Amino acid sequence: NAPYKALIITGQNNHNWQSSSPILKQILENSGLFTADIAQSPAQGEDMSDFSPAFADYHLVVLDYNGDEWSAETCTAFEEYVSGGGGVVVYHAADNAFRNWKEYNEMIGLGGWGDRNEADGPYVRWRDGEIVKDSTRGRGGSHGAQHAFRVTTREPEHPIMKGLPEAWLHAQDELYSELRGPAENLTVLATAWADSAKGGTAEHEPVLMTIQYGQGRIFHTVLGHALGDSAHPAMECVGFIVTLQRGAEWAATGEVTQEIPVDFPQFNTESKWPKFRPLTLDELLANLQHYQPGDSRSDLQDLTNHLRAAAADAEQLASVEKQLIRFLKSSGSVDAKNYICKELSLFGTEAALPTLKKLEKSEATQAMARFAIERISDNYSN
Repeated sequence: NAPYKALIITGQNNHNWQSSSPILKQILENSGLFTADIAQSPAQGEDMSDFSPAFADYHLVVLDYNGDEWSAETCTAFEEYVSGGGGVVVYHAADNAFRNWKEYNEMIGLGGWGDRNEADGPYVRWRDGEIVKDSTRGRGGSHGAQHAFRVTTREPEHPIMKGLPEAWLHAQDELYSELRGPAENLTVLATAWADSAKGGTAEHEPVLMTIQYGQGRIFHTVLGHALGDSAHPAMECVGFIVTLQRGAEWAATGEVTQEIPVDFPQFNTESKWPKFRPLTLDELLANLQHYQPGDSRSDLQDLTNHLRAAAADAEQLASVEKQLIRFLKSSGSVDAKNYICKELSLFGTEAALPTLKKLEKSEATQAMARFAIERISDNYSN
């Protein structure tokens, strides 16, 4: 059983909460650390007086809400929950909410839209290697056209960020800019350059941050825009998923115990999990059944990543080898079989040799099967 309970607050938003909230639930539960419930508010314009989530029953509250004001009692209960040590994740457009709720804005650190301006607090930017608070007059909140952009780590020793690349490519998303707020007890974990060619501010804008409110820890991510009923590249991005999971654990416990997956995005390389988790080996091999040259190589790369992740565990590696041998015996794609032969040449054992010797007799797989046989045999002779 997962050790922690999370509550996702949703039901009103200028964004697609009907898609995003179930995805957030999946992502949290896929970490193995949380069970997640969803508290759905009344529809916009309806009576909010009875909307009173039991915050105190949870280790973590995830905000996917931008809508009508809560009752005074619910606001007070949330303030007491957070100041008393409750964990919070502020997700994407939740930082658009509640401009006139002073304590909420102190919790989120920075917010946008809702007629925010210089009266709500400064802009926060990264300039010349440090955080700068800019009180210039102007709107609070903007973004240019959706695009992929590079996220740069600014606090590499923070538990959420420790071990992540110095910079990584985030999939297509809205890049929130010109956020304003109290910015008190705020730590900027990562920024992204808002390119003017994409309608941005030509500033390094905060995209991941933490805020301390009383005894409570808050993780604020501006990432993760949900599209319609199609794919959701921003939420499928491994960088978004992993930082959300790590931020949620930190907010709930003050620690991060999760390992960083081998397919985390890199400086020039996006990485996505369409199911919001790594594919299992069975799923990868099913995808490769009909692989042909010219198809996307993402499943091949995912297979390599899966093998790299298993490399340190001899028992797991033996199980993987059995599954690959079964694929080689199947009617699957010849090109996928050749790729698997190459991978088996690196870690395969004598158990693979009988199947490889059969493939050596076929012209289509002869070269790679022979290569794998020779390499495995050399490994054993050495």
